[in-house]
Amino acid sequence: MSNQLEGKSVAILATDGFEQAELFGPKEILENAGAQISIISNHPGEIKGWNHDQWGQSIGVDATIEEVNAEQFDSLVLPGGVMNPDKLRMNEAAVGFIRDFFEQGKPVGAICHAPWLLAEADVVEDRKVTSWPSIRTDLENAGANWVDREVVVDGGLVTSRKPDDIPAFGRKLIEEISEGIHEQQEEAVR
Repeated sequence: MSNQLEGKSVAILATDGFEQAELFGPKEILENAGAQISIISNHPGEIKGWNHDQWGQSIGVDATIEEVNAEQFDSLVLPGGVMNPDKLRMNEAAVGFIRDFFEQGKPVGAICHAPWLLAEADVVEDRKVTSWPSIRTDLENAGANWVDREVVVDGGLVTSRKPDDIPAFGRKLIEEISEGIHEQQEEAVR
């Protein structure tokens, strides 16, 4: 266990239908690095995960989107699954919460289908990203430069494709959260 993220607070924004591995995997990696994790959702109580092709484990919600703001956290992580980001991208408070992290230059991680939320928040234009292949067109239509890689980092934004990428995703999240605030990217995608 490293204390690389000691004193850092990370919000994980999710709702029912999150891909179980994509919430619990990064959560464990970040906690093992010393981060304090808060589960944020669109409703109180518990949210239920999706495990491949069936319902999975639930996790308790620490606060609702309406009860928190980006200033309270050092970073944001967005797990995937199809249902989870599809529900959250219809929630104005969730989209605004995500956008605020970008406006403040704070690191954000999104895996699998979660980059749908980034497109909805209008924060991927001229950024290099990856995702689950089925949402590539949505991201390109939002102005992103999509690439098929295990993990992509662009100005504090960490994206990955699928559960198999979680170890690399976690390592890059730790690096970016350790670095802290990232200046707004001015130049076009490299």
